[in-house]
Amino acid sequence: MIELNRHYHDRGMKKWAGFYLSEHTAIIESAKTTRRKENPQKPQMSVEEISTLLHHAQLKVIQVSIQLESVDGEGRYDDDVVGQVAGYDELGIYINREKVGYDEIRHVELYQPLKWSDLSAR
Repeated sequence: MIELNRHYHDRGMKKWAGFYLSEHTAIIESAKTTRRKENPQKPQMSVEEISTLLHHAQLKVIQVSIQLESVDGEGRYDDDVVGQVAGYDELGIYINREKVGYDEIRHVELYQPLKWSDLSAR
């Protein structure tokens, strides 16, 4: 046994390189797609238009898609906040469980989810 240990050279972390490489490349690819994705700027809506649409969506229990005013460091808009209006207070509304301030809202539209049958037409 002692003779075997003298001749065996453990490669250490090199033997795990294939495992780390596949995970690493998957993370890099997902980061690339996230960076490439750009959400177009939607037109600024007035307070009256926003409140009318939100009120309608809450009464009819329709999902909404809200584009926020905030942009990242490169001037890109984040993904829209999508969901049903769950409630509101004097500072903002609740979409599902996320609070969105009234002053943060840029654009609101009624959300039409894609059906699986529509995906095959693309």
